[in-house]
Amino acid sequence: MLWQKGEPIMAKVGIVMGSDSDMPIMAKAAEILDGLGIEYEMTIISAHREPDIFFNWAKSAEERFQVIIAGAGKAAHLPGMCAAIFPMPVIGIPMKTSDLGGVDSLYSIVQMPSGIPVATVAINGGANAGILAAKILATSDPALLGRLKEYSEKLKQDVVKKAEKLEQVGYQAYLASMK
Repeated sequence: MLWQKGEPIMAKVGIVMGSDSDMPIMAKAAEILDGLGIEYEMTIISAHREPDIFFNWAKSAEERFQVIIAGAGKAAHLPGMCAAIFPMPVIGIPMKTSDLGGVDSLYSIVQMPSGIPVATVAINGGANAGILAAKILATSDPALLGRLKEYSEKLKQDVVKKAEKLEQVGYQAYLASMK
């Protein structure tokens, strides 16, 4: 739980991963949430290795979160198990694996049974998971919606600047500047 001036505050997003090897990707979700001013709580819990701890965390999640972002690789059960217990949106991030390149993780997360949906982003799609969580929260938060619009405008302006540079210097010089 997050604390401010001795009082508990609601963490709007729970970020959970099954292994610290997922941290670089999950950190991308946290960076987006930080940039948009969204509170979150991040933890590592293995649904397979410590099911009792996982069940306690997931059962109490409704008291702390409005959205969960869960990352997992290989069998990738963590997002689906979160969705089975947590009654609000769960966003799954399939992790790239050395065995099958993350397709195994993707299929495991996206192929949930009817009634237990998990919104699924691309393999290693941590940033998009953070943006999707923000968009879900923005449906009831006008200030956050405004920050998301500003973020989208910045993305647009970045592309416009790149197109202008390409037109000015040509593709060969542009390509050389990228190295």
